[in-house]
Amino acid sequence: MTATSTRTTGAAIYAVSALLTALICAPLVGNHLLYRDAVATPQSPLTAAALGIDGTAPRAVPQDALLALGSRLVDGGLLVAGLTILAVFAAGVGYGRLARRLVPRAATAGAVAAAVVGIWNPYVAERLLQGHWSLLAGYAALGWTVCAVLDLADGRRSWRQWAGLAGIFAAAGLTPTGSLLAGIVAVATAAAVRLPIRTAGLAAGCWLITASPWLVASAVASDVGSSGGAAVFALRAEPGLGLLGTALGLGGIWNADAVPASRTTPWALVATLMLLAVVAVGTGALVRMRRELSPAVAGQALLAAVAIAAVVVAATPPGLAVMDVLLAHVPGAGLLRDTQKYLALAVPFVAVAAAAAVTALRALVPAGFAAAAVIALIVAPLPDLAWGVGGKIRPVIYPDDYARVTALVGHDTDGARGSVALWPGDAVRRLSWARGPSLSPLPRMLDAPVIGSGELTVDGTTVDSPTGRTAQVLDVLRDGGDPQRLARLGVGWVVAEESDPPARLAATAPAYSGKHLTVYRIPGAVAAPVPATAARAAAFAALVLWICSVAAGLAAAVVRRRAPETEEDEAAQRK
Repeated sequence: MTATSTRTTGAAIYAVSALLTALICAPLVGNHLLYRDAVATPQSPLTAAALGIDGTAPRAVPQDALLALGSRLVDGGLLVAGLTILAVFAAGVGYGRLARRLVPRAATAGAVAAAVVGIWNPYVAERLLQGHWSLLAGYAALGWTVCAVLDLADGRRSWRQWAGLAGIFAAAGLTPTGSLLAGIVAVATAAAVRLPIRTAGLAAGCWLITASPWLVASAVASDVGSSGGAAVFALRAEPGLGLLGTALGLGGIWNADAVPASRTTPWALVATLMLLAVVAVGTGALVRMRRELSPAVAGQALLAAVAIAAVVVAATPPGLAVMDVLLAHVPGAGLLRDTQKYLALAVPFVAVAAAAAVTALRALVPAGFAAAAVIALIVAPLPDLAWGVGGKIRPVIYPDDYARVTALVGHDTDGARGSVALWPGDAVRRLSWARGPSLSPLPRMLDAPVIGSGELTVDGTTVDSPTGRTAQVLDVLRDGGDPQRLARLGVGWVVAEESDPPARLAATAPAYSGKHLTVYRIPGAVAAPVPATAARAAAFAALVLWICSVAAGLAAAVVRRRAPETEEDEAAQRK
């Protein structure tokens, strides 16, 4: 591959990824996203919850801390939309670069096909609909992770390679699950190419540094009930596919409402068969080319097979029984509960196979036609991924009540005036002014400790029931909201969100009453519990390390733009 062809391929990957990203994400820009788990607010405070040290499960660490810091400079709505766009775009570029690296014979056409399948697939659609924009950052990092480990295996171990790897791990580690995904892919790649032990150890150190925010938060988490609910969050079979067919098609998120319309009918079977046809043709081509390919290809194939098998088995009765035991007795096992997330581990191989499929078809038709055929089989079956997943994801405008209540509560990070308890206690809201079900935005708006249930009910099964002080506060609210009992528990405010307040509070005068929010001040509240100084210091130190890793990755990327990316590029430039 010459330097000119390398630049041409890179330009094509970036252009196609940008086009598809715009086609999907254009409606996300403007105002603020509030859809299921995606919560963007104008500005978020850097509270103990944002650092993950408030005692609850650290599911959004360091995501919330990043938003708290970033929203001081840029409106939070623009920040979340921008990060979502960047994640989708980076997915296409990363998987395209991976295909170019592992299947050089596929050339530009194959790399473009890999970029397309990295963006346009059911996994991306369903996670967008569930509001998991930060998980997509981890998903996007997988292709980049493989390439970074291959750079180390090839002996390229300057500061640029190490900084780049740290930056990739940090981007993936925007959520704990994303961090795990990148770590697993790195281990699989390192094992396949037999990365020297010392180098592998240093890479593991990079991962630990970037994972430190959520590892520290996990160490101090205490007020977390038995997560349970393996059956609730297991892979969900799609029409006509069964568990295995659904997993092979990269679909099957646990929430049946977070699925594109095209995947809710027997058309899902047709779509999956089209994707599998591409993968099958590509796999056959990879087998024929195996002598000229990196061992990393076989490593990604094995990882994909293991991931799919594990996700399927975890959804069977024996698998569910094992998962329930893990969730009940193993700390941190909640990271494994939403098993469909781990189908992301199959995507690097799917991208490589798509590129190889183009190579196979080029023996019959010109490269452009081969790429067009593969891309059509990928895109056509999922037309409603376009435009915010069929128009379902659009920004909202917050009612004035939210700004007024935020100002009323004011700055009370340490809870000197007591915590803010939210009512009702359900985790999921169906707010009249929003465009669909969502979490409450209040915990990411109020600069004070916030008590919310986090309890989720799916198909009649309740999971994540609160314990400790949170459970006590919610019990008091359900019993009518006795102000004296709330004050003794350190509750200084109660905010009723589009709901009738508890009976005893309703008999008192509210501190604020609006169309959507009603606020009650609880007199005499004791100070809310605050994290220990050591926990706060450790959390800040971990956050600083994570930010430094991101900065190092960005610096390496800037330098990389001025230097050849691979040994093939170096050879091409010497020519």
